[in-house]
Amino acid sequence: MSDFQAVADRVEIEALRGEFTDGVMMRDYDRIASLFTPDGALRMPNIPVELEGREAIRAWGRRVPDVVEFLVQNTHPGVIRLDGDTASGRAYISEVGRGRDGRGGMNYAIYHDRYQRTCDGWKFTERVYEVRYEDASQLAGSPPRPESESHRLIRTR
Repeated sequence: MSDFQAVADRVEIEALRGEFTDGVMMRDYDRIASLFTPDGALRMPNIPVELEGREAIRAWGRRVPDVVEFLVQNTHPGVIRLDGDTASGRAYISEVGRGRDGRGGMNYAIYHDRYQRTCDGWKFTERVYEVRYEDASQLAGSPPRPESESHRLIRTR
């Protein structure tokens, strides 16, 4: 493998990880599912959730808005280890969010990843979410009000 190919692979894997974070933030679980190989797995032992295959990932995503009021996920690049048409890596996560039940908080976590080069580019074969720190303190803030509600408040003052 040439040095150029290694650089291109790293850029493509980093783009894959970025697409995942954007999919989470936009609640686009069809897109998230498409980032995995057909038999790929998303595992979140701390939640606990174990999803194998694109349809399981999609189906789980459809339920997320029913239980999660909001989630902000920031992903920080980590190591990527290339091995031909496969690779492994880690990405570091900080999150803040609140469930519909009122519980919320922040955490720091690691995604432990395995990747596969496919005819459609690099895909996840496995993504394991490991929480390293969790703070369940009541959040002081909240998501911004919808624009229409904000305008009403300004006009009534």
